[in-house]
Amino acid sequence: MGGMARAATTADVFNAVAEPRRREILDALHGGERPVGELVRLLGLGQPQVSKHLRVLREVGAVDVRDEGRQRLYRLNGHALKPIHDWVKRYERTWSERFELLDAVLDELQDTTADDTEDTNEDTEDGESRNERKGEGDAPDR
Repeated sequence: MGGMARAATTADVFNAVAEPRRREILDALHGGERPVGELVRLLGLGQPQVSKHLRVLREVGAVDVRDEGRQRLYRLNGHALKPIHDWVKRYERTWSERFELLDAVLDELQDTTADDTEDTNEDTEDGESRNERKGEGDAPDR
């Protein structure tokens, strides 16, 4: 009966990364292996707190540890984060649809502000003649 049975439940990895300091540890390990001392320095936390966070991350398989001489080196195990990735991926389509809508709105806004600045930079005669030309151009479409 190893500790793995409990660690395999999806909720565990979600709970593990819900804690901001643990996300900081994962971010720090993203660049490669680091000894505990370095993580303590980077996070500005006490060693006991860092060790406690590392234990939680190890229980869910998000980090691995190996002994090298007197140092314990921690490294990321990205595969354990896959449930989070899969869960987030479900919402990707929704996001891209929303972002496309947002892009369209932003483009429209930019067009109107561009028109405004053009008008203020020109004297009225040019502005009027441009608007008339615009009107003529629209007619054939109707």
